[in-house]
Amino acid sequence: MTDIILHHYETSPYSEKVRIGLGLKGLAWASVEIPVIMPKPHLTALTGGYRKTPVLQIGADIYCDSQLIMRELERRHPSPSFYPAGRGTADALAWWAEKTMFSPAVGIKFAKRPDLLPEGFLEDRAKFSARNIDPVAMTAAVPYLLDQLRAHFDWLDQMLADGRSFLQGSAAGLADLAAYHPVWFLKQNFGSGAAPLDGFPRLLTWAERVADIVRPLTRETPSAGNLARQLPSLQTTPDGIQSSVNWSLRAPMRSSSGVAIAKSATSVCIFRAPVSWLHPPNW
Repeated sequence: MTDIILHHYETSPYSEKVRIGLGLKGLAWASVEIPVIMPKPHLTALTGGYRKTPVLQIGADIYCDSQLIMRELERRHPSPSFYPAGRGTADALAWWAEKTMFSPAVGIKFAKRPDLLPEGFLEDRAKFSARNIDPVAMTAAVPYLLDQLRAHFDWLDQMLADGRSFLQGSAAGLADLAAYHPVWFLKQNFGSGAAPLDGFPRLLTWAERVADIVRPLTRETPSAGNLARQLPSLQTTPDGIQSSVNWSLRAPMRSSSGVAIAKSATSVCIFRAPVSWLHPPNW
């Protein structure tokens, strides 16, 4: 069994980002297919209640949120890098792409292809987001969502106008992976000839290059009962609790009843033997 386990489902855009990231780094990984909607009893038992997709497990360390997952993969496996042209611009591009393109792409699918959604999907997402999801209102918003995506796709397209293969040069990186998955999501549901993709042939060629990144060789499914396990060598936290997480990079906040919590600028770590959960700061 490989050390890297990805808890995901096939149609998840953020899972696709991580899957291609694993492929870019040439990493073998084990696949655990999780339900698209709640309940997710095996996942939430593993994550301490976190329900979103994907989740990465490396031994007894559980990484929640795709941004945190990509940072950890880069830390553990720095070559080939997610940052072939440097970190700052790549992180900014990735943040922009996901914050501006994911929601319009999802809204278009919800409005135009409700037949592809699992039963109970909209109800599940409405409960999770604490807001009403109105199919009529979503349908009325489609022209505006298409216009939003056209504007963002045009910016991406301009980055490729000089003939470069990827957004920041000759090598793919984090910016490509973050910008790609909304494009992939639209292609999966509507095809390359549908609006707004039909107006950007150069962008579609770039998306094909990203999709062609070599995928991992190992995709086994471990048994659910063996998922939460300790790594062979563990570090000691500032409070004397053992964990595989590099606690030297995090400031300890408190420790009580066998639970230690620490934070850094980019993550919050909760450790309760034998598992560590890592989340982004706003979780």
